Amino acid sequence: MQSPTRSHHRLSKPNSRQGAVAVEFAIVVPLLFLFFFAGFEFMRVAMVRHTVDNAVYEGARVGIIPGGTNAEIRAEATRILGTIGIDEFTLDVEPANITDATEDITVRVTVPLDRNTYVPAQYFLGEEMQRELTMRREGR
Repeated sequence: MQSPTRSHHRLSKPNSRQGAVAVEFAIVVPLLFLFFFAGFEFMRVAMVRHTVDNAVYEGARVGIIPGGTNAEIRAEATRILGTIGIDEFTLDVEPANITDATEDITVRVTVPLDRNTYVPAQYFLGEEMQRELTMRREGR
């Protein structure tokens, strides 16, 4: 005689969930990678933005000091951009020749974002970041 509380049905096998797990994995993992790499790319763009801001500021500061030269401005801005590996950029300094009569120094940096990211660019393809700063020279 069998006990009335005991069921004849077996519990489901552990392997019966493998198909559901595979489907869930196939749906979730691409989304996870999408968010991961998007976050990575946005983080890099934020780093580039802050570094470019710092490069134009520090470059202009070198140029406003009496005796500062165009070459010193370029060297300082390039050094700062190199700290995070930005090696493709355009750097303009106005005026091209700094004299004692020069009143203002303008430093402009343009960085192509798709060539300065850690992962292949998806969101900023063909985009550029440009920063410019004008400062009055000291000792005038």
